[in-house]
Amino acid sequence: MEYLSSQEYRHIVRIVGNDIPGERKLLVGLTQIKGIGYNFATAISSTLKINTNSNIGNLTEANVQAIEKLILNPIEAKFPLWFLNRQRDIETGKDLHLLTSDIPFTLRNDIERERVTVSWRGYRHLSGLKVRGQRTRTSGRRGGAVGVAKGGLAAPVKKGSAGTPAAEAPPAAAGDAPVAAPPAAAPPAEKKE
Repeated sequence: MEYLSSQEYRHIVRIVGNDIPGERKLLVGLTQIKGIGYNFATAISSTLKINTNSNIGNLTEANVQAIEKLILNPIEAKFPLWFLNRQRDIETGKDLHLLTSDIPFTLRNDIERERVTVSWRGYRHLSGLKVRGQRTRTSGRRGGAVGVAKGGLAAPVKKGSAGTPAAEAPPAAAGDAPVAAPPAAAPPAEKKE
């Protein structure tokens, strides 16, 4: 495929609703589109015979449209079904490849469907536990009380208080009287009912 001359370089290229900076290489730029990974981008560039080292800003409008067409319908380009990210969709029964905001929307719908049917997976999602059979004895501990609860944190000890060892003081002279300790704080008054 032909490339633009350096005078027709585009700084931002819009592909499937995503703005991609023109200085990005083809593979890296395509992976910025949610739903397209490195392998999918490589398959696109090899199918369309576009140099993977070229910058996205140097692509012609025909190249961009061919890339968009292939991304939106990879089955027509004879991509294998295992390459798609939504095979045998439950609602439609078709093999799809989801992009951008369709991915989290479909995921939320799937989880909500499992919760409504009160399946075991739905119950695990609802409880915030692991869903795919992983062990939970030692991992996945976020939130809630775990292990032995402490009775509370000890208050920091002040220097020179009763609980700390006294600093080395010079021995007192024979004639000096011992210094009286400051009076202890009075206990709190009892509550009257």
